Amino acid sequence: MQKETEIKLRASRETLTALRDHPLLKKRNKSGWERHELFNQYFDTPERELTQAKVALRLRRDGDQFIQTLKSRGQSVAGLSERNEWDWYLDKAKLDTKKLDDECWPASLAELDKKTLKPIFTTDFVREKAEIAWGRGKAKVVIEAALDMGKVVVGKQSEEICELELELRQGEPEALLELAAELAADLALMPCDISKAERGYRLYDADSYSLSLPAPQLDATMPLDDAFAALAWQLLGNSQRLAEQYRFNGHWKLLEEWLQQLVELRALLGSLGQAAPRASSRELREQLDALIQDWRPRIETGQDDEGTRKSAPDAFATELGKPRWGLFSLKASLWLLQRGWTAERNNRGNRQGAAELGNWLPRQLGEEAEALQLQRYQQQPEDLAEQRPRMERLLVWLHLARATLDLPEVDRLYGELAKLYELAGQPLDDEQLQARVDQAHTVWTLKPWKLLTK
Repeated sequence: MQKETEIKLRASRETLTALRDHPLLKKRNKSGWERHELFNQYFDTPERELTQAKVALRLRRDGDQFIQTLKSRGQSVAGLSERNEWDWYLDKAKLDTKKLDDECWPASLAELDKKTLKPIFTTDFVREKAEIAWGRGKAKVVIEAALDMGKVVVGKQSEEICELELELRQGEPEALLELAAELAADLALMPCDISKAERGYRLYDADSYSLSLPAPQLDATMPLDDAFAALAWQLLGNSQRLAEQYRFNGHWKLLEEWLQQLVELRALLGSLGQAAPRASSRELREQLDALIQDWRPRIETGQDDEGTRKSAPDAFATELGKPRWGLFSLKASLWLLQRGWTAERNNRGNRQGAAELGNWLPRQLGEEAEALQLQRYQQQPEDLAEQRPRMERLLVWLHLARATLDLPEVDRLYGELAKLYELAGQPLDDEQLQARVDQAHTVWTLKPWKLLTK
């Protein structure tokens, strides 16, 4: 068994060609490019019990070699994945279920009859790989770069494989993100938290692809730094999975949800005060602001305009054909992995970052709620839109961490504040002005709101 740490980056055919001759890879290529034709058959039960257990079982032909591989899914966030992998070299192209013993086989599948395993789909592709020396100071780093081009095939359905895969052979995981970010500075490379196996299952069953990562387990005693990192990783990873699925099927709801993840991530970045000095996140916030400013008007228009919804997939494909989305995702991943917000903060910021979430969050929400001045906007509802960023900061924590708050009716507070936020973004007329007044009053009179602002 070995630990596999890698990052997958979706690319175009033109980008793969450019990568092969990229000056950065050419300079550090220690092996030259080796070409392999890989033919892969994936196995599962008719009920797809392996994928439900986060296991992939594959039989590969590489030249004259036959390799049986079992992969168990470990951590996989924002394109960077770590998982366990077992390989067995076989004499013939036939699955050897005797190799699948207790040493590698998940306990959750102990009762499974391995005779029910059958071929589900194939992933056949050409791989050009090279060993890249990527020094990080005095630390030695070796990365295998693989350019994969081919197809996933399920019956009569198929999807193109066109990706760069960077696998860590020696060194720290940050090196993968550093190399990927440098390559993505001028090439469109989209971090893609979906394996070739997941693509096969998605063709086999369109509903099998999960659109969100598991919610982090927050509790009131955990440090703020840990809670912030967990939520930011979740939002970033969700945005990438939604982008990938929208690229795949063009369902409008996915694009709306993609934007929502970005809005919540932007609010989270701006919510920590001295625990995350503004200078530490300036580049990420500016990149997020540019994305949101470009896509929010289009999505708001598309809610009532079918033409905008129909043109959106082409516009999104154009977005993915530019470097900025992939570059933002990679830089955000590296910043989170390195905890970049902690690098140059002062002692007060360090104390805030170490504070228990259950102590910090009510104070932070109370300060934001007090500064919202709902009484003022009951008198001046026409100006409420200027408070949308503040409401976003309140809403992101009420949405994702409200279970840690010792407040009554928190769900109702979140719902009513979300209604006020929506009204603040709608066009003004007499009816809308009165609706803002009424909703501001509703929020202001809620018991949890009064407890936060007392």
